[in-house]
Amino acid sequence: MLENIEAVIFDLDGSLVDSMWMWRDIDIEYLGRFGIPLPEGLQAAIEGMSFSETAAYFKERFGISDSLEKIKNDWNRMAWDKYMHQVPLKEGVGEFLAGCRQRGILLGIATSNSRELVENIADVHGLHDYFDCIMTGCDVEHGKPSPDIYLAVAERLGVNPSRCLVFEDIVPGILAGKRAGMKVCAVEDAYSLAEKEEKAALADYYIENFCGLWEQ
Repeated sequence: MLENIEAVIFDLDGSLVDSMWMWRDIDIEYLGRFGIPLPEGLQAAIEGMSFSETAAYFKERFGISDSLEKIKNDWNRMAWDKYMHQVPLKEGVGEFLAGCRQRGILLGIATSNSRELVENIADVHGLHDYFDCIMTGCDVEHGKPSPDIYLAVAERLGVNPSRCLVFEDIVPGILAGKRAGMKVCAVEDAYSLAEKEEKAALADYYIENFCGLWEQ
């Protein structure tokens, strides 16, 4: 999987950190403030959207009068405590990152999350020492499944997309990596277990966790 790879690029939620579970809780709480029950299929509808795209979607779909900036700021505040105290790195990530560094492999993050949250998560888990580039969906024109963010990270790292390996946990992200011309490894996550077969079929590889990857 890592043969001829010069850069490894991670999605954040569900791939690098175990956090997908919490966003449904946040959506329930946030919409509840407006007396709106969580609609069936909302998570599927917003998968892969950037933070800004998701805010615009909520504002239009649910008729929320708050500004886009206030919506995003509210989500940041709601998510931060959970990220700080309840969200661990995926199993084996620390060892795998150290192995990449030892071998001179560049590391990047390509997330649909907000800049504020990804920077805070990197602080909590000491990730800044590992990653050469962190980009969000708001830094590019189109969110996943468009390849924009993965191509942008590869350009920032100075690596040909064909020499990049992506770790992703949801179908839109896997499609984004493949459309960027990169190798993609699907990561198992409780949130997307129902899509396990589809993820495995779309990706080049599939892992349950990051333990022992350098020994394979």
